[in-house]
Order: sequence, then C-alpha cells, then structure tokens
Amino acid sequence: MNPTLLIVDDEKPQREGLRAALEDRYDVYLAEDAKAAMELLEREHFDVLLTDFRLPQEDGMKLITRAKSLSRPPVCILMTAYGSEEVAVEAMKRGADDYIAKGRMQIDELEMRIARSLRRQNLEVENVTLRQQLDTKFGLEKIVGESAAMHEVFEVVKQVAPTPATVLLLGESGTGKELITKAIHQLSPRARAPLVTVHCAALASTLLESELFGHEKGAFTGAHERRIGRFEQAQGGTLFLDEIGEIDATIQIKLLRFLGERTFERVGSGKTLTADVRLIAATNKNLEELVKAGTFREDLFFRLRVVELHLPPLRERVGDIPLLAQSFLREFARDNQKAVTDFTPDAMELLTTYSWPGNVRELRTAIESAVVLCRGQRISARDLPAWVRQAGGTQADADPARLLVRNDLTIKEAEKQLIIRALKETKGNRTLAAKRIGMSRRTFHRKLHTYHLEGF
Repeated sequence: MNPTLLIVDDEKPQREGLRAALEDRYDVYLAEDAKAAMELLEREHFDVLLTDFRLPQEDGMKLITRAKSLSRPPVCILMTAYGSEEVAVEAMKRGADDYIAKGRMQIDELEMRIARSLRRQNLEVENVTLRQQLDTKFGLEKIVGESAAMHEVFEVVKQVAPTPATVLLLGESGTGKELITKAIHQLSPRARAPLVTVHCAALASTLLESELFGHEKGAFTGAHERRIGRFEQAQGGTLFLDEIGEIDATIQIKLLRFLGERTFERVGSGKTLTADVRLIAATNKNLEELVKAGTFREDLFFRLRVVELHLPPLRERVGDIPLLAQSFLREFARDNQKAVTDFTPDAMELLTTYSWPGNVRELRTAIESAVVLCRGQRISARDLPAWVRQAGGTQADADPARLLVRNDLTIKEAEKQLIIRALKETKGNRTLAAKRIGMSRRTFHRKLHTYHLEGF
C-alpha cells in the first residue's frame, strides 16, 4: 500500500506538477495554504508532508512545527528558494527532516530524499517499539488480577497473541476489553505496526462505512478529498472494532467479505484493495440473541468467534478488588501529588461489598474521586463516592458471604479471615475454597503459606 503524501504549495502548476510526478509511488493530497494543510493533517494521518516555505498567511516552517506536534507526525520536507541555506538550517532546528531547493529540484533527488527520511523515521519507530517491548515483558502489565478467572484470560491471551486468528471479546461494559486488545497486539508479531481502534456505536452507519473502508473524492456530498480508512491505516497491524453488535447489515456484509477474502473497496470506488490486518472485535451484547432476532448475520458471527474470550465482571472476582484499588490509588496519588498510601478497613469493606455494575471502569472512577477528596494518608469510607457508601451497607446485609472485613481488622487480617471462612465452608477443600473467593489455586496456596494455614 502506497505511503500518503501531502503537498502544500500556493502555486497550482507546482502542486499539480509534483502530484503528476509522485502519484505512482504515493497517495497524493494537495493543499494551497497552511490552514487547509492543517485541517487535513488533523483529520488524516500522512506519512510525508512536502511544503513550500513561502505560503500565504503562515509560512511552511510554522506548518512543520505544528505538524510535528501531532501524535503521529509525518516526515516533513521543506522546499526553499535556491540559496536559502539559512532558512533550511532553521527549518531543521524546528524539526524538519530534510529540505530541498526548488530552483534546482530534480524529481529523482526528491524521491530519494523522501525515501531516506521515511526509512529513518521507520527505524526510529522500530527502536521505540523494541524498547517498549523490553520494558513490558508480557504485555499484560496494566491488567491487574490474581483470580482464577483472570488467570484463564491471561493464558488465552498468551496463546492467541502470536497467531493471526480473529478474536471476539465478550463481557459487560468496563471489564477491560480494550486493555486485553492492547495486550494481544503487544504480544503479537504485529506489535511494531499500528493498533487502530474504532468505536462502532459512536458513528452513524454511513459515516462508519467511510471510517472503516475510506472513500474517494466526490463519493458523496462533502467528500472533497480521498479518505484513507481504518483498514488501510492498520496495514500490517491490528484493527479493534468495539461494540461490534451495533453495526448495520451493509457494514456486516463488507466485514464478512474482508474476513473471507482480506479485500475491500473504498466508498465510491470499484477498485479492490487488500489489507494484512488482524481483527479483534468486542461487544457487551449477546450476539447469539441478535442472530436469532435477525439483526446480526450468523455467518459473520461464526467468522468473528474464531477465538472467543469472555471477560468476567468484577463481582465475579471480588478477590481482585483490593489489588485493583491499590493499583488505582498509587496511580492517582502520583497524578494528584497526594501522600495517600492506603485504605481504612471500613473503606475496603465498602469497596468489596459493592456490586460494581460499571466494573473496573467504575472502580477506577471511584478511587480517583476518593484520592482527590481524601484529607489524610488513608482513604476512609467518607472519602468514597456517595453511591458506593449508600449501596455498600444494604448489599452486605443482604449477602453476608460478601462481607470481607470488619472495621477493627487490617486488610491482611481480613484476607486471612476470608480464607479461613472459605476453608470451613468447603470442609477444607482448597480447590473449592479458592474458587469461592475468586482466587487462583496457585495464589491460594501461596496465601496459606503466608498466613501459616498449611495445616488447616
């Protein structure tokens, strides 16, 4: 797939001449001034920006500075008048990757300079990615959990990541589907290529089709330029389609074709394109029920669920709540520069007895609020959001088995009491006891040793 190139020049013959010379190797876009160029750069990702220095209102040097501030900056090459070495040197100081004098510019030399700059940038990206891979050995470092349910998730992630298999993530909202997607991508051979995310429910069907597959200039009203879709942007990498259950029949057919043939067409084009993209989809809906209702294609459902992974809700892994809470506490204490280090027993009691309908996302929000409002070094019950305080007591009373701590116990003591109670209720069956409190057998046996309960 050709790299994308944006040419910025206020002289139409110059713009069109460069387009004609370069469009065999690049997908070329044109802009006549810095304002039009920035509108394109903020809307689309470009691999290369080739801009004249002299532009109306804002010069090319300022345009390069703004382009380099983007999250995914392009290679920037400045075209200067012959003999403007001082301008060129200043441009390189401001972030330009190269410059070329217009008066003696040869297309062969320009192509060579573009290719060289692209190779240099790709090498830098690979080096950054390699450092990230070395820093994040397993790609699961941001996912907290010691429960048996989460260990099962981790094992599936490690098994599926090295393969090209399509993955369908199922689970309630807030259970961490996007984090799992990032882990799969990071652990895969595609880690150096892009991970592109599309929230399907956020766009109308007509806009979603263009967003995914791109469109040609003039394909519909308002299509003033060709648009590169997310499939093309994710070339060689991973495309994550969140809320896949929201897409309509037209998009379903196009996705089915891609999964079967790895081909697609931009809106308004009859040209068939191919993309090497690994697809991960997620939904909090029951797709089987949607298939029965006739709103989701059965053949697409089967194509998507090559590997199906269920993410457990937080209420099914209560034992992970203290770990998650501590992790979020450290994060938000650091971000807010507050010396908050722990929870009081009554606060932890509320956290572990609340049902968390919003799952990990809701817990994260609650801890952030508590850190901000905390007046001491430990988060107390009064620091927690009202909805947690008000719901905690009634839920604990209604379900005594979920009451993990008393006000006079430390968190470690409460955990020990929880393990003892689980062993008593299961008559010493360690496997059942571990499962009852949402802890893996390995962690459970380690805790038995820690609390000197091996002979229980």
